[in-house]
Amino acid sequence: MLHTTQQLSMSPGIQKVEALDEGHFVCVKWEDGSESSYPCVWLRDNCQCPLCFLPSAGARRLLFEDLDVNITVKQVALADRKKISIIWPDEHTSEYEAEWLKKRCFSEEARAVMRADLFLPECQYWGSDLQLPKIPFEEIMYNDESAYKWLCTLKKVGIVLLTGAATRQGELIRLGHRIGFLRLTFYGPTWQVQDKVDANNVAYTTGRLCFHTDYPVLQHPPGVQFLHCIKQTAAGGESEVVDGFHVSNKLKKQNPEAYQILSSTAVNYIDVGVDYCDFAVHCKQRIIDMDSRGQAIRINYNNATRDTVLDIPAEKVRPFYAALKEFNDLLNSAEHKFTYKLKPGDIVTFDNWRVLHGRQSYPSCSEVTRHLEGAYADWDVVMSRLRLLRKKKSDKLCTYGEILFVF
Repeated sequence: MLHTTQQLSMSPGIQKVEALDEGHFVCVKWEDGSESSYPCVWLRDNCQCPLCFLPSAGARRLLFEDLDVNITVKQVALADRKKISIIWPDEHTSEYEAEWLKKRCFSEEARAVMRADLFLPECQYWGSDLQLPKIPFEEIMYNDESAYKWLCTLKKVGIVLLTGAATRQGELIRLGHRIGFLRLTFYGPTWQVQDKVDANNVAYTTGRLCFHTDYPVLQHPPGVQFLHCIKQTAAGGESEVVDGFHVSNKLKKQNPEAYQILSSTAVNYIDVGVDYCDFAVHCKQRIIDMDSRGQAIRINYNNATRDTVLDIPAEKVRPFYAALKEFNDLLNSAEHKFTYKLKPGDIVTFDNWRVLHGRQSYPSCSEVTRHLEGAYADWDVVMSRLRLLRKKKSDKLCTYGEILFVF
């Protein structure tokens, strides 16, 4: 039992600490034989004393204009195996816990671990072979383990189906409260997807919807989308999804020039109308947004709201259309798209930056035969809840380990 508790409470020990590079770096030698070098300007910037840091807010009090970017240490010492102490030229003293330092080591390996811990970048790609993850709706509402599993899977796979919700409006409001809050847009906090007279959105018709992400007309499109099936038509109305990141990778290998065009060309989007309030929205987005490594991090593609204005030189128009056509063909290929049909009570939750969705047409009727309620959330809100649920789970494991140790 002691072994379990040691694992849960294990923290690194420091063997030796010294100043290097004329005092511009502090080198920590760990008991496991590894070493970490910390720039002194970073250490001074992140002093944890009450004058420099406000623990109740988890925020820095030290003003940047008071920071000397060329600072060196006057004295560095090992307070004990779990802490180092630094005296600066102005006699200010800073102390740093070993565990705090180890987590913030500047090695490539340590930074990769920290990135994974903070942002969960792992991505599981899929095509027509998708095994759609399913979790009961009420479980994620009342069970933290299930809610954590839902959000982790949503981040990794990009789509999760919640089953067994009540077939009435308002369930997405409850879901929003579970994670924090929903994203308000010009279509309201939630919106009703059904056939409407004089529809102000192509989704509010019975026609086929081609693969798209929602709201690229906004500077910061919603990160996560929820669609709750309240009523489903007997014929047609099947949902289709495709992994945009997976298809982007395919395009990059198949036609690097097309990928370069779609990841560098700013495309105009437009949405004008009246709903929650009147609106006239214009935005420019690249179809494929990349990070500094050239990896796709957001797809901004909605053919319905792509503007007639195309702000590029005339000679670049046809190459742009050719690149977009190739991307669109890959999205629609049988090997990439997954088709399913929502049942009343199903709530599909998916990554709107990654997963493009569409709908097959269904027969028009004098009465409403298909009704989905939709809502959005931002990834900031979703990831915040995920981290809080993870901490709760970790704290529970630590408490459990302490109990085992006592017995």
